Amino acid sequence: MNIDSLITKAGGAAEIAQLTGVTTEAVRKWRQAGMVPTKHWPALLHVPGITLADLNETSEETSAMTHPTDDTPPKGATAVLVLADGSHFWGRGFGAFNEGAVGELCFSTGMTGYQETLTDPSFAGQIITFTFPHIGNVGTNGDDDEAPTMAALGLVVKEDVTAPANWRSTQALQEWLKAHKRAGISGVDTRGITRLLRDKGPQNALLFYPKDGQFDLASLRKKAAEWPGLEGMDLVKEVAQPARSWTKTTWHNTRPERAVKRRVVALDYGAKDNILRSLVAAGCEVHVLPGTATGEEILALKPEGVFLSNGPADPAATAVYAVPAIQAVMEADIPVFGICLGHQLLARALGGTTYKLERGHRGANQPVKDLTTGRVEITSQNHGFAVDEKSLPDTVKVTHVSLFDGSNEGLASTVKEAFSVQYHPEASPGPTDSFYLFERFVAVMDRRAAARTTSKAGA
Repeated sequence: MNIDSLITKAGGAAEIAQLTGVTTEAVRKWRQAGMVPTKHWPALLHVPGITLADLNETSEETSAMTHPTDDTPPKGATAVLVLADGSHFWGRGFGAFNEGAVGELCFSTGMTGYQETLTDPSFAGQIITFTFPHIGNVGTNGDDDEAPTMAALGLVVKEDVTAPANWRSTQALQEWLKAHKRAGISGVDTRGITRLLRDKGPQNALLFYPKDGQFDLASLRKKAAEWPGLEGMDLVKEVAQPARSWTKTTWHNTRPERAVKRRVVALDYGAKDNILRSLVAAGCEVHVLPGTATGEEILALKPEGVFLSNGPADPAATAVYAVPAIQAVMEADIPVFGICLGHQLLARALGGTTYKLERGHRGANQPVKDLTTGRVEITSQNHGFAVDEKSLPDTVKVTHVSLFDGSNEGLASTVKEAFSVQYHPEASPGPTDSFYLFERFVAVMDRRAAARTTSKAGA
């Protein structure tokens, strides 16, 4: 007997709640988990028609999906997550059917903003395990997309997605996923997966949600094992958008509009929309070029500053074409500000190197210390690679450091107007402690414009 039948036989959610001494919300969670906690079994055994075998059946079904022991799909399983090491997790598929999305399995600790996370181009090539259990409960809407398409390959969640309960929702997560041709899997032990990734590092994995319900685990394991991984991979060309102008500001922006805006070229390596909104809010006239743009193409727009955006995959691969362009900008004495992948690319342009983190930083609760001011900021982050501080030349100073693992979170050139941070000052989702960095970038351009005016007046 499945959980829905069990609740129905007990007289419905309200009746079973009263019988067991819990709230109907607790019963809703039992329905999501697919089982009734064993401490409530004695009360249910007094209901005519419910036997111990019925209760055991729901318990065994859930256990089989979250703690697999063989290759046979347990009752109720419609999808599977297969890791390159051969382990697998059965679950219930939702969204669009697929024939196997292969990528790097990671986890994100954010408690809000799953739609922004899924559409962040930095997540290209990755399957996201959400540690927060209530994914989907606020639905989706057109305003919260950070890019036109969903970048992540899929998502892994503990609880089944419920009906949206938010006034801003225009579409349920399940339907939104179908529109983006992406799948999710629920009923999975996300805590166990997170521990595995914490202890063993990123894992190549495959999320399989077949329309015909047929599973060939040997073939799926082979496919997952053969995927090369993100190291050495350049995905910027897949996620960067064409050249465009950007005029939208941040939601509910209360900052006064500047009379004079600073002309900025934003290099799109996989830029989130809220980055571009934040630049506008800080007082910039934003012109976006794809991350493949050359130094000549960038300088042809006569920028007062150049912004280096976030993006996916290995900075060493993207650096092949990005570093010469960034160096050309610095040689032209144009101020540069970078975040995330842009931070890593600036480091490489200044003579440093990057490496792959053991676990990566993904979530909206990452503490970072500003070494200049001593201030601690809670930041939004999404990166699997980092800058090697030991590789930085003497002309580069470290400005920020992670309080989680001591890895680099910021740098600045001592000979050029160039600085960057590893985290996301635009948030979305996450705290806005670090918005001042956009204002700092504008202040640099203001100062240089004032110096040019003074120089002309003196002449």
